[in-house]
Amino acid sequence: QVQLVESGGGLVQAGGSLRLSCAASGSIFSFNAMAWYRQAPGKERELVARISSREITYYADSVKGRFTISRDNAKNTLYLQMNSLKPDDTAMYSCAARRYFGPIYDYWGQGTQVTVSS
Repeated sequence: QVQLVESGGGLVQAGGSLRLSCAASGSIFSFNAMAWYRQAPGKERELVARISSREITYYADSVKGRFTISRDNAKNTLYLQMNSLKPDDTAMYSCAARRYFGPIYDYWGQGTQVTVSS
């Protein structure tokens, strides 16, 4: 069983930057994909970004050009660099990992709060 632990959230002004990290307790090399999701109060959870084992990336339209997802297999860590943050980016951000291709993620972290003030 792999555990995922996020860090790096916090309070930042609009236009600022944060880098989220997701440390895995085991190897992430074999994961088919890892992703960042977010959920704001009263809203559904949404996929923010995803990176495959071949480092193919996907971004939600709302973050494209501002956020960058990356993974360091040697450190068993997933990252999300967030630039030009907006108040609408305020949410709980969680990382997830899946072993096989498909919609189901097998492992989830507890989340880290990101709050962007205007």
